[in-house]
Amino acid sequence: MTADQLQALITAGLPCEHCALEGDGRHWYATIVSSAFEGKRLIGRHQMVYATLGTRMQTDEVHALSMKTYTPAEWAQQSA
Repeated sequence: MTADQLQALITAGLPCEHCALEGDGRHWYATIVSSAFEGKRLIGRHQMVYATLGTRMQTDEVHALSMKTYTPAEWAQQSA
């Protein structure tokens, strides 16, 4: 799996204002900004992202995904 493929999966299933990925093809680090995260706790946000991947985590297509998830307001504060 490439970064572009993984990004396409996430952004197809979740409206993202920003989605950046780094990784080596098996271990990924994502920064995701979505208004869909409003009012969600961290675990809920991560579950939303995992849902976009379907069974790819179980089949080891994506071995590991570490995430930082932000609402647009949180991202604006982070970037300031």
